[in-house]
Amino acid sequence: MKTPLPQVDKIERNWYVVDAQNKVLGRLATQIAMRLRGKHKPIFTPHLDTGDFVIVVNAEKVRLTGKKLEKKMYYKHTGYIGGLKSFTAKEMLKRKPEEVIRLAVKRMLPKNRLGRKQLKKLKIYSGPNHPHAAQKPQPLNI
Repeated sequence: MKTPLPQVDKIERNWYVVDAQNKVLGRLATQIAMRLRGKHKPIFTPHLDTGDFVIVVNAEKVRLTGKKLEKKMYYKHTGYIGGLKSFTAKEMLKRKPEEVIRLAVKRMLPKNRLGRKQLKKLKIYSGPNHPHAAQKPQPLNI
């Protein structure tokens, strides 16, 4: 007996909208990563992209527990010698709140071509509005 594999062109992809207001960053990111990978579906296959699209709104209102706002560091390299820049989580939430959620989810996905493809299905917005109303996203309670 052979194991049935889902056909790539027949995979049904849903759209979900998540409100990040007062949600803990890590717990939110794990649920989003699970939806992007498709692990919530019975047709989940590790080497295929069976996941859904996820829209995150109110990214600037996400919560970090403990002293992570002051102690958690994000690093970026400019490409030049001595060009390592570091930011605290508080600075990142102020400057680029979308990037905080994107990096948390990115680090929970596979580190290969499949993970990069799955990350493209994540849409993050700092405010309460998003331009994907035509896709009729369903609210996802986390």
